[in-house]
Amino acid sequence: MKRIFILQCLAGSTFWIVASCLAEAPAGTAQRVERPEQGPEPRAVFEATNFNFGRIKAGEIVRHDFVFTNRGEALLEIMEVKPGCGCTTAGDWDKGVKPGGTGRISVQFNSGACEGLVSKSAVLTCNDPRQSNVVLQLSGTVWKPISITPATAFFQPTEETQVKETRILRIVSNLEGPVTLSDLECSDRSFEVEFKSIKPGREFELLVSSTPPFASRRASSAVITMKTSSSEAPLIEARAYSMVQPVLAIIPQQIILPPSPLAGSVTSLVTVRNNGTNLLALSDARMDAPGVKVEVRESESGRQFTLAVKFPPGFKVAPGREAVVTAKSDHPRFPVIKVPVSHLEPPATVVR
Repeated sequence: MKRIFILQCLAGSTFWIVASCLAEAPAGTAQRVERPEQGPEPRAVFEATNFNFGRIKAGEIVRHDFVFTNRGEALLEIMEVKPGCGCTTAGDWDKGVKPGGTGRISVQFNSGACEGLVSKSAVLTCNDPRQSNVVLQLSGTVWKPISITPATAFFQPTEETQVKETRILRIVSNLEGPVTLSDLECSDRSFEVEFKSIKPGREFELLVSSTPPFASRRASSAVITMKTSSSEAPLIEARAYSMVQPVLAIIPQQIILPPSPLAGSVTSLVTVRNNGTNLLALSDARMDAPGVKVEVRESESGRQFTLAVKFPPGFKVAPGREAVVTAKSDHPRFPVIKVPVSHLEPPATVVR
């Protein structure tokens, strides 16, 4: 097939016509593209990637070996086996398996903190290009003779809320015959505990109360134990946890800027969270420094605010002078909220 190219000489009016022939593939003929041949590859083939352990009693440990074969033509390398949660762990495994060889990956599950239908996993990473990540699963049912739901009573009182709070934990017997509870004990006297029978021998309520006075920012935890009439679960336990919240939580409590003077503008965000009983209002947010702008953003009416503090290029805290962002509050205990501002120290100069 011919293609004609016409070129015009700009110096005059003469034209030249040049014909060239290009070899082209006939219409409808596919052109073959040469691809580089791939070298030998490993291939991981598992007998099964899911093991159902059936029904076990809470506290029992399940161990299972997942068996695989390298059906490729190169060394199969297992680089990592990463469990999905803290109750699942990976034991020993074969790090390298030759073509045609068989390997094992051991996975263990501790059922102590679980109940009901569970599915736990571990992800292995290998050099099989077809499946570099393989999910291995352990599934089944964890049975408890006597269950407590929830297992922990949580409390978050504030410094202002000096009021007794009560949480109810539900105790259910999964045993065939009736069961009795006795000798209720709590390891921390800041909690009060009692239990009530809802369905005799079958269902109970454990009432856990957090009692004032609450110390400022004090955390308390307790273990609650009860004896039962069943040899399957002679002793059962629950937990209580309390963390006293400040009336106003300011995060962060201090703004720390890059070394002075600032090379460019910097915006710092400070969150003010109101945990008190009444709604809060903030106003007149400011910083007495040239070019610094402070904006109040209310993300939750009366409850949560953000102070957006914008520092201009060249800003620096004057030596010996207090630098602080302030905002007025209508809370009688906190009429003015203060957030100090400072700079990071510049890196030390190394003298050689």
